[in-house]
Parts: sequence; structure tokens; C-alpha cells
Amino acid sequence: MNSLYKQAITDFNANYILYIPLTIILQSCVGSIAAMYILMNSPTGSFKFFELTLCVIMAMGYNGLIFAQIKTRIIFPILLASIIINVLLIIINVYQLS
Repeated sequence: MNSLYKQAITDFNANYILYIPLTIILQSCVGSIAAMYILMNSPTGSFKFFELTLCVIMAMGYNGLIFAQIKTRIIFPILLASIIINVLLIIINVYQLS
């Protein structure tokens, strides 16, 4: 697992300029899908503030790091955390809808 992470971050560092638009689009789409399911799962009149706030913070935080041109060794773990958290939120809310 550690070598897979090292290989992924090496590739990310080598092709950073190519990954910028790809990861912004990917991460924003996954974040918006998570936000949609969070809002669909909420009872009428109220919704889950914590889940939606977490989803938005992770999505916008990653985009902000890219635009601020922070070092890639900081950006890559945030990308992974953002995608993992948003996918977990999607799974949780899809499960609760059914």
C-alpha cells in the first residue's frame, strides 16, 4: 500500500500541470453529487448541516489549495481525503434513502 501511494504521488508530482484540471473537475463533481444526496436525504424544512458543511469544506478546500499553488506534497493527501470523505457521504446518504 505504501509503494502504491509513493508511486501515485510521484506520478502526481511529475504531471502536476496535467492533473490540475482533471482533479478539480473530478473532485468538484464528486462533491456536488455528495451535496445532492445530502440534501435529498434531509427531512422537509431541515437538512444535515454537519454533513453538508464537511462536504463543502473538503471540496472548496482542495480547490483553494490548487488556486493558492500550495506544494504538491500537501495537495495530494487533501485530494485523497476529499474524495474519500465525499464518497463515504454519498454511500451513507444513498443507503439512508433506500
